[in-house]
Amino acid sequence: MEPLRGADPARIAGYRLLRRLGAGGMGVVYLARSAGGALAAVKVIRAAYADDAGFRARFRREVETGGRVANPWVVPLLDADPDAESPWLATAFVPGPSLAEAVEECGPLPYGTVRVLGARLAEALDAVHGAGLVHRDVKPGNVLLAVDGPRMIDFGIARMPEDTALTASGMVVGSPGFLSPEQAQGRGREIGPASDVFSLGCLLAYAVTGERPFGHGSAAGMLVRTVHDEPELDHVPESLLPLLRGCLAKEPGSRPTVAGIRRALDGTGEDGGWLPESLTRLIARRSAAVLALPAVDATEVSGATVADAAPGAETAVGSGGSTRRRFLVLGSAAGVLTAGGTAAWWTARKPDRSSAQGSETRLPRLVVALHADLSGSGRTTGRAQENGVRLALDHLNSRAGRGFDLALQVHDDEGSTTRARQVARRLTADGRVRAVLGPTTDACAKSTLGLYQQARLPMVTVSVGLNEVDPTKYRVYAATRPDDATLAAPVVAYLVRTAGARKTVLIDDAAEGDFSWRLCAGVDAAVRSTVRRTLAAEDDADGDFRALAESVTDAGADAVVFGGGYARAARLARALRSAGYSGARLAGQRALDPRFLASAGDAAEGWVFTTAFLDPTRVTAAKSFVAAYRTRFDTAPPWYSAEAYDATLFVARAMTALGASRAERGAIMGRLRETDYRGITKRLRYDSSTYRYADAMYLFRATGGAFRCLGDYRDATA
Repeated sequence: MEPLRGADPARIAGYRLLRRLGAGGMGVVYLARSAGGALAAVKVIRAAYADDAGFRARFRREVETGGRVANPWVVPLLDADPDAESPWLATAFVPGPSLAEAVEECGPLPYGTVRVLGARLAEALDAVHGAGLVHRDVKPGNVLLAVDGPRMIDFGIARMPEDTALTASGMVVGSPGFLSPEQAQGRGREIGPASDVFSLGCLLAYAVTGERPFGHGSAAGMLVRTVHDEPELDHVPESLLPLLRGCLAKEPGSRPTVAGIRRALDGTGEDGGWLPESLTRLIARRSAAVLALPAVDATEVSGATVADAAPGAETAVGSGGSTRRRFLVLGSAAGVLTAGGTAAWWTARKPDRSSAQGSETRLPRLVVALHADLSGSGRTTGRAQENGVRLALDHLNSRAGRGFDLALQVHDDEGSTTRARQVARRLTADGRVRAVLGPTTDACAKSTLGLYQQARLPMVTVSVGLNEVDPTKYRVYAATRPDDATLAAPVVAYLVRTAGARKTVLIDDAAEGDFSWRLCAGVDAAVRSTVRRTLAAEDDADGDFRALAESVTDAGADAVVFGGGYARAARLARALRSAGYSGARLAGQRALDPRFLASAGDAAEGWVFTTAFLDPTRVTAAKSFVAAYRTRFDTAPPWYSAEAYDATLFVARAMTALGASRAERGAIMGRLRETDYRGITKRLRYDSSTYRYADAMYLFRATGGAFRCLGDYRDATA
């Protein structure tokens, strides 16, 4: 719910408006209270459409069709006036979430819940079809969940099968991903009750798996797959598969009837306990928020109304009937998610922490988990991240006015993909965990991404550089560093601007797999004169490296780029020095390791490395972080510790924007995509395809037996 805005009306007919429930291109939906005190959802059409005679006629038809269906599982139409200056209709208010919101926030529904859901919706559709109508838009957003069962809403495009308004050839009406093949092909005259059965099958598959059976992507792509491809039902429980396959048959005549669906699913679960605990809690919180709203007489004070309050303010009524106004600092994304500062937002809201007796109130406790390699080959990075996360929690939990305390679980996957999946299963099963920071390595992230997605558990990685992760399919994945392919950009900038290279040899180390190949391919695509070489994974003899170094000098190269790890980079460095090569030498961040310096010796001098992390001791914005790290851990902060600190604050900001009561997994996942956070290492924000961090790539140089951070690659190569 959102406060009313200055331009919103105070009353529609006999309904006093209380809050905004939502808004779209066609109109606004308000939460309202009738003169008798009952709550209602009032849909008001925008003036631009009210002046359109055709649209007004269609709205009148919506009122007529909605009024024809009477069933316990259909939200009833209470009142309407399609001929008013601003046409409106009122339906009973259901405080629960839509099915789409429930799955987004809490993950797929349990099997028993889906059986009850399907049986009740089949009963609702039976009533719709019995009234001579076809709903035409059965989708998760049009199903509300209440403690006693689901409710079907929105008869905006419901029509009789013979209605010529929506039977024109080629007209596609409805929501892609939940349309029947006959709808997807615009075969209007074939759209009958069986079309709703197909849509119900899509909806139930989505409810039980969390995935659309015909995938994501563009509307056109989903329509094509609906018509031609078989549905993806891999995660549907075996006992439900035959029914859903029947519902999703391409030919309408091969699908079961809604009565048959009801018989197949009914008789399981009691209405009062049909929902999982997480959804029951969500409904309870929303119901409590609604009960806290003022009564009808309390919304009219001294001739003013809630709608008369200034935008961004809320009117509250004290026990004595007098009014007071308090400004809602955290009432909108714009009030919280500003790009500036890392700490000011923590003092934006200062809740009353004292009870009537003056004692301190215990804050809600939210849990995040660190999933990291703390004892395997990546333990240096994993431990650095653990320390950064712990410092962030120290900072968060010491802030005055915070709305919750943040607790940490730490899990070690030892760098093993098998162990990583075990950790992921444990975390997804623990309902207390709201978000995961990690894993540390690409391999462990890749092996657990599907598990975290299935559970709708946000997976915020710090050191992972997976390429080509589909953000529409894996909505839980929030990588806070550039992907591996992007790391070619600093190399190219150095070769062109700093080294002025005329001929570059690119050495792809097959032992590093895709990381090395992508680095070399990215440089090759941007630099004009290159020679490609491949170091096979099994090439590990001294002679192999001597031959490789000689090929560099024989080619007359003045720059060499190596995509391998620290051990083979050190051997190449020694071989190049022995071969008399003195040109530019560059490598990826997997070679940036103190063991490279120890193994290469003097031959390490002058090597340049491209990285997705910085040295926080050389960043002004990280000064307080560096001091705190030294105090707590008695050492300078290592690479990736500051990035982990920022990732934790990024998650915490999303939680703060939601509030402790709404910070469920799915809600956090969605809020992260709306959060614009400027930290001590980078700015994190989301666009339509991925997280953006254009200023988060750096260069290091080996000099004097140590690594020196040259800073942001654009500044270092200017």
